[in-house]
Amino acid sequence: MRILIVGASGTIGKEIKKELEKEHEIICAGRNGADVTVDITSPDSIKKMYEQVGKIDAVVNAAGGATFASVSELTPELNEKGIESKLKGQINLVLLGLNNVNDNGSFTLTTGIMMDDPIPQGASAAMANGGVKSFVKASSIEMPRGIRINSVSPNAVEESWERLEPFFLGFEPVPAHRVALAFKKSVCGAQTGQNYEVY
Repeated sequence: MRILIVGASGTIGKEIKKELEKEHEIICAGRNGADVTVDITSPDSIKKMYEQVGKIDAVVNAAGGATFASVSELTPELNEKGIESKLKGQINLVLLGLNNVNDNGSFTLTTGIMMDDPIPQGASAAMANGGVKSFVKASSIEMPRGIRINSVSPNAVEESWERLEPFFLGFEPVPAHRVALAFKKSVCGAQTGQNYEVY
């Protein structure tokens, strides 16, 4: 398969690439250090990326940011980051990429544990994650040409634990390789409308 990985240079993205490149052709996309440059907050940038890569069998997204702040400090402007990047950015990868994905291809997006197991300062990220999960479930019943769509919901990963532990007190991190396997299940399997939890 010819697979586009958006956010391939990140901690989880690198593991997804490592897992899938054994048997598939990988095209890496991201803000820098990639085969193709893309900013998922910009529909024009996403369109340009798809024009450059052409036809593909799968799109995997491991990119998307959100603001971490308490609800009392969260302003509409700060909340917009999660909406523009993690929520709209991922959905736009699907809406603008449908014509590039071959028949029976797939999209795999990223949600996260905070929508199911909240943490302080995580409301904006949880909102975006929940929106993506709902979009995946609802859109799966009307995707054209046999195209599948799923999401992967990772826990905090061991490789980033030193930085993340203060935010995820009492959580047990998972290895990024386990998260990558869930992406592989989505890309290479047959299910659709799923949110694969790696908790």
